Amino acid sequence: MHHFDTPINRRNTGSIKWDRRPELTPLWVADMDFTSPPEVIAAIHQRADHGVFGYALPHPSLISTVQHYLENRIGYTAPEEEIIHLGGLVPAISLAARAFGAPGDSLLTCTPTYHPFLRIHHDASMELLTCDHTLTEGHWTFDWDALEAKVTPKTKLFLLSNPQNPMGRVFTKEEITQLATFCEKHDLILLSDEIHCDLILNEEKTPHFSALNLPEPLRKRSITLLAPSKTYNIAGLGYAFAVIPDPSIRRRFTAAFGHTLPEINCIAFHAAEAAYRHGEAWRQDLLSYLRQNRDLLTSTLLKNLPALKIPRIEATYLAWIDCTDLPTPDPYQAAEKAGLFLSDGATFGHPRCLRINFGTQREHLKNALHTLIHALH
Repeated sequence: MHHFDTPINRRNTGSIKWDRRPELTPLWVADMDFTSPPEVIAAIHQRADHGVFGYALPHPSLISTVQHYLENRIGYTAPEEEIIHLGGLVPAISLAARAFGAPGDSLLTCTPTYHPFLRIHHDASMELLTCDHTLTEGHWTFDWDALEAKVTPKTKLFLLSNPQNPMGRVFTKEEITQLATFCEKHDLILLSDEIHCDLILNEEKTPHFSALNLPEPLRKRSITLLAPSKTYNIAGLGYAFAVIPDPSIRRRFTAAFGHTLPEINCIAFHAAEAAYRHGEAWRQDLLSYLRQNRDLLTSTLLKNLPALKIPRIEATYLAWIDCTDLPTPDPYQAAEKAGLFLSDGATFGHPRCLRINFGTQREHLKNALHTLIHALH
């Protein structure tokens, strides 16, 4: 059993999370305060002991490990050529915009959403179209009428976050199939960011339905983005991959690389392999700890501030807190004034909301919640 309660001092380690605003207590960027699985650390040591850090290829056992992961986790058999290795997931989203859009074209997404989704259109001189997610029967889902009203003949891409960041929603098979059908009808590429799919807090109740699980004609227009980075806390190593079943879409995607993507660092390949190969017991322990943190966060906040709205957090270690019904005019500034560094809802397309990262030691979380309640009162 991994000791997730053990505090780790991350100050002065060049950590974006802890050192960007060292005067504040950070619960913002999606980076957990836990050490990675011991097998991942051992694999990094072993690779470092070799002592030569030249340009790297994805080695054969990494490729077979990724294929095995796709088969076991998603139920998809991927030939090697369908897997595109990447030095990070956000550059891949930008790349897709440049590959499938031209200046004046548009891309479409639903808000609130992961903030790079709302910025990458600039890289391709495209336009951004957004629709709000809608609350139906206690679940945040797609507003199909609003999407139909928003899409135009110049729209080329739909950006999907599933599980949804920041709202923690795991979309169902029916929702993803309907979205893919919408993309087919309007000739859109479906770009599915599934980086949080290994952080579903109750897999039996809300199983992950990947774009790779779609029926073949719908799957053919999809690009699925995956990475071990969020789950195993190795985001700083910068490794992700895309699975692109259709050869012509794959060619267009890789042709757009140009000279804009960095080499993948040699250590990242070995860390990713170890995470997927040996990290399962650690992942289950992590999910158990995160479930308890989620329950503590929702019960504490709603008990003390019943006017808050918190969607059911089905996945991720991120909580979306809607403060619209509170009298506090700017909850982000109120939290900052109290010494907390949270994520401002405005960057996700929804002001007067907060995103809190609860992937941290429980004691640290309790103290931060106590501070936040006082700040919002």
